[in-house]
Amino acid sequence: MTTTATRSAPLTSGAPYGPDAGTRPATAVEPHLDPTLAGRPDIRPGSRRLGPGPRRRFAGLVGPSALVLLWVVASATGLLDPRILSEPWTVVNTAGELIADGRLQEHLAISARRAGLGLFFGIVVGAVLALVSGLSRVGESLIDGPVQIKRAIPGLALIPLLILWFGIDETMKVLTITLGVFVPIYLQTHAGLRGIDLRYVELAQTVGLGRGGFIRRVVLPGALPGFFLGLRFAVTGAWVSLVVVEQINSTSGIGYMMELARTYGQTNIIVLGLAVYGILGLLSDASVRLLERKALAWQRTLAG
Repeated sequence: MTTTATRSAPLTSGAPYGPDAGTRPATAVEPHLDPTLAGRPDIRPGSRRLGPGPRRRFAGLVGPSALVLLWVVASATGLLDPRILSEPWTVVNTAGELIADGRLQEHLAISARRAGLGLFFGIVVGAVLALVSGLSRVGESLIDGPVQIKRAIPGLALIPLLILWFGIDETMKVLTITLGVFVPIYLQTHAGLRGIDLRYVELAQTVGLGRGGFIRRVVLPGALPGFFLGLRFAVTGAWVSLVVVEQINSTSGIGYMMELARTYGQTNIIVLGLAVYGILGLLSDASVRLLERKALAWQRTLAG
């Protein structure tokens, strides 16, 4: 009774409603029980969600699984010529043979080391440059222009110059990956910094935060969404750059294995190398997204 009276209070205290409101006193009747509204259409909001709905476990595997299933069906029915693209079972058998003699693990470890070093240095360089450029007008005038120039120059165009400077050893390869990584980190982190609401800056000044506290409590949390977006692009850029450098005067790595297979017409090894790159890219992107959800758990977005 208490709940009904409480919810009905606004109806009795205000003007009565209904077609005959002027001839009868207001009564404490719920709107959905009022006989005067019985013939009117229900215009209350429905329960249909406008967002993407709750997160589903392993939903990210649906798309890749569908591609593999399409590959299997096309190969099994003969729609796909094995001379163009090897059958999935042939690729799996090739992987088993390369794992048995240790070649796949050896090349994979070398490739992962190169990509990891390039990714690490690229993240550090991109984040530091973004902080300097985003927090200082002088830093922006000195840094942003050269970074935009590098952004317009493809990484592949710099390889001949890097070979002349550093040779064809590991330094050139890691540096090429670094150059492909730091640009998206810089761009997205810088955009995140400049997108911080000015009211937070004014609030930090009002409460007397110092430079260190301002960076720790305002700048870094505000830049994290942009940083993680840039990190996703950077991880992809690391693998793309790795494919390029390992097919140019290289003697080890997954790319070298693929280039050697091209020389001998071994399509199955080439497809295996592509599959390895694809799996590494999918796993690394999923890792970044998981880290992003943990670090930005305070955000409520459509991503869930």
